[in-house]
Amino acid sequence: MNWFASTIMTSIGKKLLMALTGLSFIGFLSAHLAGNLFIYGGKNAFNSYAEHLHALGPVIIIAEFFLLVLVIIHILTGVVLFYQNIAARPIKYKKYKTAGGRSLGSSTMPYTGFIILAFVVFHLINFHFVDKTNTTIFQIVASTFANPLYLVIYVSAMITLAIHVSHGFWSLFQTIGANHSKYTPFIKILSIAICLIFGVGFGFIPIYISMIS
Repeated sequence: MNWFASTIMTSIGKKLLMALTGLSFIGFLSAHLAGNLFIYGGKNAFNSYAEHLHALGPVIIIAEFFLLVLVIIHILTGVVLFYQNIAARPIKYKKYKTAGGRSLGSSTMPYTGFIILAFVVFHLINFHFVDKTNTTIFQIVASTFANPLYLVIYVSAMITLAIHVSHGFWSLFQTIGANHSKYTPFIKILSIAICLIFGVGFGFIPIYISMIS
């Protein structure tokens, strides 16, 4: 275990942790989006999906625990790397933000990350920890998105998520050593595709619900 601890303490080790936990979140978001698509099948289809999911009981609790651990690791590691970068370069270089291949996603990663974290807490309060007595998950979703403020917050958060993923997905492949002239262009295109799928896929749901409610 000494080699593991010593590796994690290095900058490369921390970036590898960020990459692995980030890849796990990509998997979770993909599964979560796939489940949310049941909402287009109507309230019965969506409620049935939610009931089957909750019927897994302990499996879901264990999955949520591991997801929480990954979130904590991702956040703490990201914060450490952020402050290490600041300490290593206390005086910013005078250059354009787009220089050196920098993008909106890469230059805002720490900030979009914290916005996403705040939204996740907000989202859990409104959907996961809400009182589900004498109601269905579809009714909860419909009543929540009937509030224009929440709709705007949700769509804005999904745009932020898309920006974060646009760089994060490509960056994790760089970290694990898949940075090659032969593969990098495809990975960058795939990153854009995935960020659009998440942004539009999640972002259109509250708009759709508000239209049919």
